[in-house]
Amino acid sequence: MSEQKITPCLWFDFNAEDAVAHYLSIFANGRVLSTSRYGDAGPGPKGAVMTMLFEIDGQTFLALNGGPQFSFTPAISLIVDCQTQDEVDRLWERLGEGGKPSQCGWLTDRYGVSWQVVPRVLLGLLDTADRAASQRAFSAMLKMTRLDIAALQRAYGAA
Repeated sequence: MSEQKITPCLWFDFNAEDAVAHYLSIFANGRVLSTSRYGDAGPGPKGAVMTMLFEIDGQTFLALNGGPQFSFTPAISLIVDCQTQDEVDRLWERLGEGGKPSQCGWLTDRYGVSWQVVPRVLLGLLDTADRAASQRAFSAMLKMTRLDIAALQRAYGAA
């Protein structure tokens, strides 16, 4: 697999190839590391993709074409650490294509995977000694779907 100790396995309903291609089209630093195929034992058709080991920005994932038995829930999500509002906006749009936006920077993509598109500055706004300012930023975040750095900073600084 990889030098990474823990690798998330994402179970897809026989659309892992499409999902991996989609994710690799969004993140510039991504690549497929290996692909395995079903043999005579199944459960997928012989020769069909069983797994794809892929990497995005140094993080390794395994995509499994497992079938319809299991589906994703928001109980597990992938957090994307964003440096700028442009990055938040771009990733929010691309990951959300065909999916569903949710509250506080969360969205579910077209494959059912939950993502949190989060500006790095948010942690500093929420984890500070100024509890009143942190609460204002937190309250502002609760009203957002896509996170807006400037609005969060304004809420934090408002007295």
